[in-house]
Amino acid sequence: MNIGFCGLGRMGQPMVRRLLNAGHQVRIWNRSKDKGQALIEAGAHWCDTPAQMAEQCEAVFLCVFDAQAVHDTVLGEQGLASVQGALRIVVDHSSIPPQATREMAAQLQQRCGAHWLDAPVSGGVGGAEQGTLAIMAGGQAAQLDRVRPVLAAYSQRVTLMGAVGAGQVTKLCNQTIVATTLTAIAEALSLANDNGVDASKISEALGGGWADSVLLQLFVPRMTTPDNQVKASVDTMLKDLNTVAELASASHTSMPVAHAAQQTYRAAHRLGLGADDVARITHVNSYNYGE
Repeated sequence: MNIGFCGLGRMGQPMVRRLLNAGHQVRIWNRSKDKGQALIEAGAHWCDTPAQMAEQCEAVFLCVFDAQAVHDTVLGEQGLASVQGALRIVVDHSSIPPQATREMAAQLQQRCGAHWLDAPVSGGVGGAEQGTLAIMAGGQAAQLDRVRPVLAAYSQRVTLMGAVGAGQVTKLCNQTIVATTLTAIAEALSLANDNGVDASKISEALGGGWADSVLLQLFVPRMTTPDNQVKASVDTMLKDLNTVAELASASHTSMPVAHAAQQTYRAAHRLGLGADDVARITHVNSYNYGE
């Protein structure tokens, strides 16, 4: 299968690198070509437009920032759907609203007959680098089976959640749990610090207990000894929490905890921390962990 990959950000680059290491021939595109230079040197082939990619690739994978970026890449003037080429499947790893996903999938099918799989991921940059991402998919089982060998290069688990859009709904459930948990961890560290306890020891003290989690072990060090490395930004999480709020409103779902977490991330954005790592939400609680 000739495959293409659009979007070479923090997640896209390691995903493409794992595809190349697995022996796949990969064509790449990004709005700025400089982000693809190292991958070109590693064996990837550059396409000047998504349309050029669609002429040559049966399956194209996306990992871009938001719904507008997905729309431009797929349905734009030089988008994937603008030509009648080899394209048969679009696999979208971006995190975007479910309804936007369904609408774009219908337009893609109408314009060029290609199928859509929404396949957002969880596991962060580390998971992409190690090939351990969890993928939650929406679409037809037969189409997912066609690309499973490709997804295996950077994922350890792929779960079909239902029709197109179901993967995006599941990702919003994931982000609800992650964002609220990180907010709780940040508050616990502030509580420890304000009462004379070394916050950096919290993960060790709580390890193995009911409060323990992957997030606790990963983020206590990131929150107490920040290194300025951005693995997932405040604004990216806020984007997803805003989408959670919109979906909850449309479905009349009560989500008071997610709403409270959303306010924390909004406050972090207003403090000028939008481009910083999500670990910096500790600053909303006015504590400067060692900086």
